[in-house]
Amino acid sequence: MFLVQYTADNSRALNVDSTAMALPMSDPTAWATAMNNLGMAPLGIAGQPILPDFDPALGMMTGIPPITPMMPGLGIVPPPIPPDMPVVKEIIHCKSCTLFPPNPNLPPPATRERPPGCKTVFVGGLPENGTEQIIVEVFEQCGEIIAIRKSKKNFCHIRFAEEYMVDKALYLSGYRIRLGSSTDKKDTGRLHVDFAQARDDLYEWECKQRMLAREERHRRRMEEERLRPPSPPPVVHYSDHECSIVAEKLKDDSKFSEAVQTLLTWIERGEVNRRSANNFYSMIQSANSHVRRLVNEKAAHEKDMEEAKEKFKQALSGILIQFEQIVAVYHSASKQKAWDHFTKAQRKNISVWCKQAEEIRNIHNDELMGIRREEEMEMSDDEIEETTEAKETEESALVSQAEALKEENDSLRWQLDAYRNEVELLKQEQGKAQREDDPNKEQQLKLLQQALQGMQQHLLKVQEEYKRKEAELEKIKDDKLQVEKMLENLKEKRQLLGSFEDIYKENGRNSVPAEGLWKERSDEASESAMICPTRSTSPAFSFTTENCASRLCAANQENDYPLEKTMNGSPIKSEREALLVGIISTFLHVHPFGASIEYICSYLHRLDNKICTSDVECLMSRLQHTFKQEMTGVGASLEKRWKFCGFEGLKLT
Repeated sequence: MFLVQYTADNSRALNVDSTAMALPMSDPTAWATAMNNLGMAPLGIAGQPILPDFDPALGMMTGIPPITPMMPGLGIVPPPIPPDMPVVKEIIHCKSCTLFPPNPNLPPPATRERPPGCKTVFVGGLPENGTEQIIVEVFEQCGEIIAIRKSKKNFCHIRFAEEYMVDKALYLSGYRIRLGSSTDKKDTGRLHVDFAQARDDLYEWECKQRMLAREERHRRRMEEERLRPPSPPPVVHYSDHECSIVAEKLKDDSKFSEAVQTLLTWIERGEVNRRSANNFYSMIQSANSHVRRLVNEKAAHEKDMEEAKEKFKQALSGILIQFEQIVAVYHSASKQKAWDHFTKAQRKNISVWCKQAEEIRNIHNDELMGIRREEEMEMSDDEIEETTEAKETEESALVSQAEALKEENDSLRWQLDAYRNEVELLKQEQGKAQREDDPNKEQQLKLLQQALQGMQQHLLKVQEEYKRKEAELEKIKDDKLQVEKMLENLKEKRQLLGSFEDIYKENGRNSVPAEGLWKERSDEASESAMICPTRSTSPAFSFTTENCASRLCAANQENDYPLEKTMNGSPIKSEREALLVGIISTFLHVHPFGASIEYICSYLHRLDNKICTSDVECLMSRLQHTFKQEMTGVGASLEKRWKFCGFEGLKLT
């Protein structure tokens, strides 16, 4: 037992009381002399005795032996001593010797690194007259001694039973030993106790470590086995009896999952062969029959979800109505007729309640509006899908028919293969038996052959019908593409007529009869295109459009350009060129800063793709009083532009 005391200089001292044996002190005067020489008076902080009945002549309480870690039966390792705390050791009295403590001001004795599992200590500095009995008497207080190996050179090795006993033995390092009361040099010595490395200690330590490792592995294995998920039940091997059981389970909804797992395992194991192919096909067909059930269950869950949404929306609407009523109550109470009768605190509470109710009402209202907005978006998406589905109804119907025929064709083909396998198996069994055919077997073979022929004929009919449906589908697709092309051409013609009308409406020089004529012709052309779409791409329709444009150009020339009509050598050689001149003049009239020849031709190409750029430029070059070419821009941006100068040319001509 360690006792912490305070010395005269206010520093802590750890006193380890001595005499592990309850023996009377043989020489109390020598003990007191040694303590006085070391300067270790048993005093407290203020210099007073720690215990009132302390006998300074004996250095201990009368009648009570001191408790030390060397006492027999105290099987604990002393706690580690802090380095900054000075340890005060005291005299230890044995039967035939006395141990005097070292000077506390000296540094602690040095020790080597502790070997693993150390139970052996080296003891040096023994007296020359020291015997093995004296060594046992001193060190048996640290614990059970297994072996002592004493040398003639005043040292020995002591092996203890446990490792913690070595720490007790190291406590005696530095003590000065004296045999009896003799002062002879051969009867004294200074003990040096240190760790010793022994093969027996290392072997026992390794065995102990291996045992601990085995225990740890066993503990981990048991923990892993406890945490490991249970293995699935073993799947039975395939047989006709087990196949019939699994087929019955596949028809039951509650046992479907287990049966499907068994079927999957059999197929992956490679149990499918010619003999068992029909059984496996029937089980796969039973599994396929559950698809419709699963789809129906999904639809039922979706219906429940829609009903729950509807109930939630109705409940939310009811809550919102009640919030509106509460807010209306607050607003009515806020009017002056009732507001003046409330106290200031009541008014404040009513205002706060009204504000909170309005915030909660707005939140619920936004949530309800969000739900309605989502429903409207879903409805709009459904309408778009319906319109697209309406356009593809015939095509999808034909595709579905073709797919149904294809599936039927595949199923018939599989049945045909199954019948062939049965016929081959029967033939093999018949060859192995090597006996004459019974009339029953012949009848069965004939029936199977007839069924096979009927299946082949039915298969041929289905294939022919499938090919016919595919041809009809291709024909309908081609007709659909032709109709789409005709609609596109009709739209282009209508855009062309509309552009003519817009151009001549913008031109302020057009006369009223010409506009009426143009409208009449355009209406007639549009009506004819609507009545018969196929005429939109015919030469007659293009001639009508061209004739209308030429008549309009002629009317404009008669009304606006009488001088050019009377001229003999006119630069305009055909009605097409006159129409081009009118269109180009109108185009340049709305572009007062001019336009390049590429820009003009790009506009004309929208009306007629056959117009050539060089022909247009040549035509504009011949009409010098109507069109003029100018250079615009600077440096790299230099560009030739055509401008309309018909009004100046009219004055000149």
